[in-house]
Order: sequence, then C-alpha cells, then structure tokens
Amino acid sequence: MKKFLISLFMLLLAVQGTAFAAETTDEVNKMNRVDFTNNRFNELFKGEECPIAETDKDFYESVKRFVYGDVAQLGNLSLEQRELITIVVLTANQQPEILKKHIGGALNAGVAPEKIKSAIYQTAPYVGIPKAVIAVETANEVFKKHKIKLPLESDRVVTEETRFEKGLGTQVEIFGEGMKNAADKYPKSQKYIARFLAEYCFGDFYTSPVLDLKTRELLTLCMLVSIGDTESQIKGHIQGNLNMGNNKETITAAITQCLPYIGFPRTLNALKYLDQTVPE
Repeated sequence: MKKFLISLFMLLLAVQGTAFAAETTDEVNKMNRVDFTNNRFNELFKGEECPIAETDKDFYESVKRFVYGDVAQLGNLSLEQRELITIVVLTANQQPEILKKHIGGALNAGVAPEKIKSAIYQTAPYVGIPKAVIAVETANEVFKKHKIKLPLESDRVVTEETRFEKGLGTQVEIFGEGMKNAADKYPKSQKYIARFLAEYCFGDFYTSPVLDLKTRELLTLCMLVSIGDTESQIKGHIQGNLNMGNNKETITAAITQCLPYIGFPRTLNALKYLDQTVPE
C-alpha cells in the first residue's frame, strides 16, 4: 500500500510538471509570436504605424497580430513570396492605399522593383486591365518616393512575331502537351480565346525572366483565389503549381497568405479545391 501511494504521488507530480511545462511552452510561444510580429512589421514598415493604431487600438492590435504573427509564420514561404502574393491580391481587390504600403514594405524587405512591377503586370489577364493600371500607377508613386528611376528596364523577350509561339511553349511547359490542341475545347465561334491566352497572358507576361514560372504560377493561383467563383481555374492552376514544383505545403501557405485580405469564405473554398486535387 505504501509503495502504491508513493507511485501515485510521483505520478501526480509528473502530471503537474507536464501541465506546468505546457503552460510555460504556451507562454514562450506567445512571447515568440509577439516578438515575431513586431520584428516582421518593423522589417516591412520601419515602425510606421497605421492611423487607426490610436483610434481603434484593440482592432488594430488584433489584425496586426493575425497578419504579421499568425499568418506570417505559417508555411515555408519566403518574405519575398509573401509580399508579392499580398501585392497581387491587393491589386485584384483594388485596394490602392493598402497596396501602397505593401509595395513600400516589399522594397524595404529587399524585393527588386522589377519583380514587383512584373507581378503587377501579370494580374492584367486575370483581374482586368483597369485594376492592373491602378496598381502600376500606385507602384510608380511609391518608386518615386524611394527614388527609383522610371521607367524600369524592359523585361520583354517576345516580339509580335514570336509571342504566340513562346506563349504556347510556356503553356505546354506548365500544363503539358495537351495545350497544343487547346483550341479544340472551344466552340468554333470562341477559338480565338486559345490564341488570346497564348499570345497575351502567357506570351506577353509569363515569358518575362524577371520571375520564374514556379513563382508566376503561385501568384496566379492567389489572384484566382482572391476574386472567387473560379473553381475550375483554381484547380487547373493548382495542378500547374504542382507541375512547376510547388508542393501542397507551399500552396497551402500561399492560399493562407491571402486570408487576411480576402476573408475566410474564399480561403476555405480554395483549400477545399486543393484537398480535392491533392488529397491527404
């Protein structure tokens, strides 16, 4: 009986010790998240707070912690990838004032101006030219503030004679040989769509060497996720991402990076399409 009571006492001590360790770990994780949030925010924005930091402090602290602590720590994305994703999502949602801050943040984090511009240009075929133009003008404003000489050097590698051929070649590289017969899936009156996609979307924009195809596919997926009602295109570009070497972890992190800017419903839909395309 005495041995049993001693064993029971030792067990209780072990359980209490485990609980204490868990509480301690939670406190450490909480502190690490606070430190990470502040460090990431300062890295991007050099300590420049949003005006609502004073007028709506509780709300501001909540979203700051979520965006630059919770979401920013999830997954295997680089800071450059995160900022380029944020830039194209804000372009798609036409949020020029917040976009302005993130373009400045991307520059502060060392993202090349050419990459920022090329990412914005790529949004035009997916979210429409007007939104892309507004984003280009916003970027120019920020670049001038940072004393970046405009125009930037041209990254165009196609001519009027080669844009279809090179664009189609890029489609084949991403989606496979079946793209050579892409026009066959359209009715006779709509076969021009296949040519437009090859020449304009993939010829004019995807062929630029400023961003590799692995990055471009990730950005395109995030644009599609942000505008909604694009299930078939999202699933197609999930496969394109896989073909370019982005695994499920990376794709999950990229979709989650969109979450603060597009909300839970579209994010959850995109994650559902990812699970349907790449089951656990």
